[in-house]
Amino acid sequence: MNPIKMEHTHPAVLKLIDNIEKVLIGKRSVIEMMVAAVLANGHVLLEDVPGVGKTMLVRALAKSVSGEFKRIQFTPDLLPTDVTGVAIFNQKSLEFEFRQGPIFANVVLADEINRTSPKTQSSLLEAMEERSVTVDGVTYRLPEPFFVMATQNPLEYEGTFPLPEAQLDRFLMQLSLGYPSVEEEMRMLSRFSDANPLEQLEPVMTAKELTQLQQQVSAVKISEGVKEYIVRLCHRTRDHHHVYLGVSPRGSLALYRASQALAFVRGREYVIPDDVKELVPLIFAHRMLVKPESRLEGSTVERILTAILSETRVPVS
Repeated sequence: MNPIKMEHTHPAVLKLIDNIEKVLIGKRSVIEMMVAAVLANGHVLLEDVPGVGKTMLVRALAKSVSGEFKRIQFTPDLLPTDVTGVAIFNQKSLEFEFRQGPIFANVVLADEINRTSPKTQSSLLEAMEERSVTVDGVTYRLPEPFFVMATQNPLEYEGTFPLPEAQLDRFLMQLSLGYPSVEEEMRMLSRFSDANPLEQLEPVMTAKELTQLQQQVSAVKISEGVKEYIVRLCHRTRDHHHVYLGVSPRGSLALYRASQALAFVRGREYVIPDDVKELVPLIFAHRMLVKPESRLEGSTVERILTAILSETRVPVS
């Protein structure tokens, strides 16, 4: 990802990014993309090795927007009701009372989501798509704003349950933090030597203000040429000879919304093709499956997307 040109960043978003970077050093481009996903009303799948700051990133976001934060540690014995909540019989009132699960929060960290069973994984589907939870036939609305960041370890697959394509498709982006550079890690040691900066982090906006920013994103203009560019990119993934499963219409809508959000983050009232090109690997990669015979020949999603981007005509205003 390219570094941000800060002079063009939206002022309110700039405060948010600066605040989060007080805790997570040297990952400004990843923070920017995560903020864009939040503004697009989407969710993020963060695939990375342990110890690079995944939990700290989402906790810093929650504190920065005055939002309620809940962490769910996904384990093989976790039940769907441990996520959504359960109805308990009250002997005094002789009625069932609903006890909310940890999904009822503004920012939810689904930690190591691939370590729990598909049945429990699916308990997130309605929450992520509909912003609601249904228990015993009763539907409960989730708070606004609502954002899920799920993590998974790309190295340890023993005893895990890979996420089905239907659930992967509900994540707007897949991001990776990666290891810090030598200079960044030196700065991190200095910053954490006295105290944890997360404990001293102050909010820079309210949850209501974040919701208002999300509403403003939908007003960002996107030309017919750029819309056609998005659709053509999606269709190229579907008819590519190395691709078994291409990007769904939900993926094209995700790229559309994320492009609006990224333009808004960078202080523009309109989307440019470069916004789309930068987001394509983050939004398309986890939605695509390469044919087994093509994988044996060395084809990867990254190479395929690079070829598609180079072959697809870019609109010129």
